[in-house]
Amino acid sequence: MGKESLILQYIRINPFISQQELAEKVGISRSAVAGYIANLTKRGVIKGRAYIMSDESSIVCIGGANLDRKALSKQKVRLHSSNPVAVTESCGGVARNVAENLGRLGWQTSLISCVGDDHEGKWLLQETKLLGVDVSGTWTMPGERTGTYTALLDTDGEMVISMANMDIYDRFTPDMLAERWSHLAAAKAVFVDTNLPAESLQYLIERCHAEGISLYVDPVSSAKAAKLPERLDGVHTILPNREEAEVLAGMKIETIEDCRVACKQIRKRGAGSVVVTLGEQGICFATEDGFEHFQPEPVEVVDVTGAGDSFAAGFLYGMAAGESFTRACRLGLAAASLTLQTERSVSPLLQAERLYHMIEA
Repeated sequence: MGKESLILQYIRINPFISQQELAEKVGISRSAVAGYIANLTKRGVIKGRAYIMSDESSIVCIGGANLDRKALSKQKVRLHSSNPVAVTESCGGVARNVAENLGRLGWQTSLISCVGDDHEGKWLLQETKLLGVDVSGTWTMPGERTGTYTALLDTDGEMVISMANMDIYDRFTPDMLAERWSHLAAAKAVFVDTNLPAESLQYLIERCHAEGISLYVDPVSSAKAAKLPERLDGVHTILPNREEAEVLAGMKIETIEDCRVACKQIRKRGAGSVVVTLGEQGICFATEDGFEHFQPEPVEVVDVTGAGDSFAAGFLYGMAAGESFTRACRLGLAAASLTLQTERSVSPLLQAERLYHMIEA
């Protein structure tokens, strides 16, 4: 057995073993052990304190972790006027929502984000951790305000307008990603939303491409989609909605045929696959094997907020579980339908068994 393999064997037995103890057991110098440990950490085989072994079944979610406020109008919304509403607050943020969805599906998931050193930030981390998501990679930033997202919903649950205060993510630098890279290198897949600055997104895409890490991207909004670099080589799958796809493809999408052309244009930028969510029209997706359009199952919509995040999580779950691309998309649609039927951004009914039952019924 080689020295590196011996070191890993002793670490598995005792993750808290010291480098001096390893040196004595393996029969090499302490400095030589330090070199092996540094190389193993760089490769993502071990990560963090106590030589935590990598788990190739984990998914890392990077991006927004916000406080969501929803105002549901009690009557048809009238612009430029006072509207009576019922207000609710919940944990939100695209990356955080996807992580929670994956956690509810039983997948080992971690969240890399940043929150303010305030009540909202502490509450977000506490609630997300309780749902089984590892939040140890998230920064708490003194003097910053935790991100907030406020949406006004019409009586049918459709969003009229949303307002976002996401200034904290301007602080999310490439150096911060580099600091957490051992978490990413050890993961089965990485999901990122575009709340990160443009230079951080480019760094992440380029490095994932160079190291062969499966990267999934959610453009979040048409404005934030513009932050993505021109070349998307290294992106396994990008998951825009109609408006975001229009920005990425540089064209208007009014028909399914338009969507086919748009997907082709986006793939020309280097993305391996494209899944466009179209609301009531379902999804269109393009891979190297071709293009397909799926209609969603009809449901009674209570609130559309979070449906896209649930789709992304269901899809990611399917891909990580080794399902075909088509089947992963169906799992995503099933997850989205559950969220559409609740006023919460993440459905409490979300379970892997339920999704499989829905797609096989």
